[in-house]
Amino acid sequence: MASFATLVKSILNRLSPCDYPVLNSQLFFKIWLTYVLDQGLTSMRALFYRLNHAGITVDMSTFSKANKTRTTSLFEGIYTQLMSQAQKRHRTSSMTLFPIDSTIITLTSKLFWFYKYHQVKLLTGFDLTENIMGKAVISFGERHDLSFQEEILEMIPENAVVIMDRGFASWQFLERLSERKCSFVVRIKNNMRMKLNHERYRVVQFFDENQTEFRIATKVSLQALH
Repeated sequence: MASFATLVKSILNRLSPCDYPVLNSQLFFKIWLTYVLDQGLTSMRALFYRLNHAGITVDMSTFSKANKTRTTSLFEGIYTQLMSQAQKRHRTSSMTLFPIDSTIITLTSKLFWFYKYHQVKLLTGFDLTENIMGKAVISFGERHDLSFQEEILEMIPENAVVIMDRGFASWQFLERLSERKCSFVVRIKNNMRMKLNHERYRVVQFFDENQTEFRIATKVSLQALH
């Protein structure tokens, strides 16, 4: 947190202060950043009351229209730049554990409700070696985890072991991971038809102390584990 102010300043310097006549990209990001980080603000109306009294002549309706017409690429670009800076550090291991999962986030702002967005799905991976998040995918639709196969393949780093739960389990997806020579550990559904003696990966079946059955499809070589 000591370097947070420097990070914010470097981000703002990359954004244009004159690409839109009323609400430029730099001001657009400042508004969202202030709303997210300032715990003293209880509503967007309170934020714009403060902005207007500070001499920033932009109203909430203009901001609302901007959120409708502009894409998330601005935030995704900033996120990617920050992750790129973090990934420049020297890795201490040649092998990276990289779990991938998705979560549903309930949207509480009425600005989203107005456009019939009540929740958003966030899908991302996490580099356990470097303790940093990977590329994030944001979806306002009700897409199944397996519909993000292309995005998942793009976010997997080199020399990584991908760890996923049953929501990502399908033989077709495991084939795609194998074709890309990705190492993976994926829990598969118990009702999935087993593929035994597969040349690209293997399926491990075991029971816990409560006799709950688990099936894990994996392509991690013993040499890599050492």
